[in-house]
Amino acid sequence: MLHVNGAVVGDGAASTTENSAPLLDVQDLKVSFPGPHGAVEIVRGLSYSIARGKTLGIVGESGCGKTMTSLALLGLVAGGGRVDGTIDFNGRDLAKFTQRQWQQVRGREIAMIFQEPMTAMNPVMPVGRQIAEVLVKHEKLRKGAAHGRAVDLLAQVGIPSPARRAEDYPHQLSGGMRQRAMIAMALACRPQLLIADEPTTALDVTIQAQILDLMLTLQDDAQMSIQFISHNLAVISEIADSIMVMYAGTAVEYAPADELFANPLHPYTQGLIQTLPDPDKRVERLYVIPGRVTSDITTGCRFARRCPFADDGCRQIEPDLLEVAPGHKVACHKVKP
Repeated sequence: MLHVNGAVVGDGAASTTENSAPLLDVQDLKVSFPGPHGAVEIVRGLSYSIARGKTLGIVGESGCGKTMTSLALLGLVAGGGRVDGTIDFNGRDLAKFTQRQWQQVRGREIAMIFQEPMTAMNPVMPVGRQIAEVLVKHEKLRKGAAHGRAVDLLAQVGIPSPARRAEDYPHQLSGGMRQRAMIAMALACRPQLLIADEPTTALDVTIQAQILDLMLTLQDDAQMSIQFISHNLAVISEIADSIMVMYAGTAVEYAPADELFANPLHPYTQGLIQTLPDPDKRVERLYVIPGRVTSDITTGCRFARRCPFADDGCRQIEPDLLEVAPGHKVACHKVKP
């Protein structure tokens, strides 16, 4: 097992001691859906792990499989989707769970913050009641006690006048407050793993920073692991211990966060970093990675059509994810150990 700044990525056997074993160990995860010409793989053989109390950032363009990976962890892949592989969470393979078993885990041991609270929350139910329902179901609290705890949670995530705001409906809260309410709901049962799917995308920069600071504070308090998903490397850099870069359903690079920014090895990672604006430089035009993600590539490197270094070998043979330096893995024929 490869340990990266406290987060663990790659293949290998887990430690024999409970404290050093990763909380989450995903091996060869595949998510596929039926298509007109057979199964279409959205996630293709993904393997990664997350240590207890640490954060793994998953970054990539829209459609690369980030969200589908997280839905697989929660047993929420719908539409005839099939999940294969191993999802070891605290010594249990979630991939083998029944729906009844999933209902005991979702919200209690694993919770998720969705990208858009307005669509994730019930629009006709006060936010305090929505949080209280989680506590009634999983913690078996009475309604009065659950409501009081919901108010406490709203206060904990920094919502002013929490008792009054608990009676508000989602549309009555600002975007930042709705996201804080979603975090309160996700943390209601003190989950061991929090999945945050683009939790700051629709927020302005100031509110983004507040939400990230809040998540880090709550993580320290609860020793919680976080899987943080974003298309924004700048946001990922603020919270992640290590980073997994995804492209077209697979991982193309793993590294500690500092190492990834100091020494990006995969051309796609280099392109993502190059797209970040530099406040100290004036440019006429921001950099854009040429081309777009396509689904019709069945052989070779999935990034080859957009890569400035690709040759015939890249287009014919898919590269393996290999360790090229301590704690640093990359899937690229042009990168050598």
